[in-house]
Amino acid sequence: MPRDPGVIDHSSWIDPTPATGPDPAPLEADHIEQWRARGAVLVDELLPAEVVDAARSAALDVSTAPDDGPAMFGSDGRLVFPFDAPILNALTLHPRLLGAVAQLLDVPVQGIRLTQSDLWVKHGRDAIAEALDHADQRMHVDYPNHSLTHPPEWDTPDAVEMIVYGNDVDDCGGSTAVVRRNGPDDPAYRWPIVDTPGVGAFEWVNDRSHAERYLEQIDPEVAAWRVDHLYAREERVRYHRGSVLLYRHDTWHRGTPVRPGATRVAHNLTFRAAASEWVSTLHPGWAWAMYRPGQPMERLIATASTDQRCVLGFPAPGHPSWTPRMLQAVAARYGPLGMDITEYASAMNGARLEPRR
Repeated sequence: MPRDPGVIDHSSWIDPTPATGPDPAPLEADHIEQWRARGAVLVDELLPAEVVDAARSAALDVSTAPDDGPAMFGSDGRLVFPFDAPILNALTLHPRLLGAVAQLLDVPVQGIRLTQSDLWVKHGRDAIAEALDHADQRMHVDYPNHSLTHPPEWDTPDAVEMIVYGNDVDDCGGSTAVVRRNGPDDPAYRWPIVDTPGVGAFEWVNDRSHAERYLEQIDPEVAAWRVDHLYAREERVRYHRGSVLLYRHDTWHRGTPVRPGATRVAHNLTFRAAASEWVSTLHPGWAWAMYRPGQPMERLIATASTDQRCVLGFPAPGHPSWTPRMLQAVAARYGPLGMDITEYASAMNGARLEPRR
């Protein structure tokens, strides 16, 4: 019989280290190596404190108190990009954050694409015995509901996930538990990565106790392997307000309970390599947000940097889609909102815009 998965060592911690490199490359070499070799790294000082604090306040303004039912994953679409609060869009597309992703994937910023930006306000409360409850998650990897395929082999990652914490772990608990990879022969990272509810024939179960009992009934070998190689090795991230956990679609991790009566704000983001089209966008397409009162999405596109537009899928200067007539059309759409089309025209050997007819 496998050991009780409820017996977990909480004494192992991952502490943050500062990401204070100059823009546009804020991560140190050791941060990049930890992410690429071990699957996760916790950093501080990646984002300005005032941005994190303003984003946290904006999230709390929108969130609602928990009801008596099970807590479900994420914000149920209420706090996803593009946000009504401009500060949350600014955090999502912050140049230092985008630069860090580009460093990890070893591509230019224009070679990454946003696929998730979701604020999760997690309230601490007494446990509810529901299979889909997220208060105390089962150990899992994130790729099943992000990718249509399977993560590529370890040395060629195609996406970066991150959690931006808006609180201090000492105040509210709810630390993310992570199993970091120990080299290519690590038994916790046997290939393929399928030993989790929600993959193959295993049904999706979120709550840890429900998930492990289910697996013990369906596949006792997998249940025992998870106890021995995942739960026995998990480490908790000792996050502070503004800490960022950088991890991967193939990193074993889970959410743990927030202290009853406390509230933890976490911003979950994912970026993929531009070529990895099998990694899906979790939210409705960004253009679906057009027509909102006040035109916040149109204004975001008009005033964003060239790199930020590319991260949203806007064609880069020099892309073959840019023709003189397309330049004219885009200038007509966004010019009244402040967009400068000069860089795109210059990439076409100084193409000039014809007067609108």
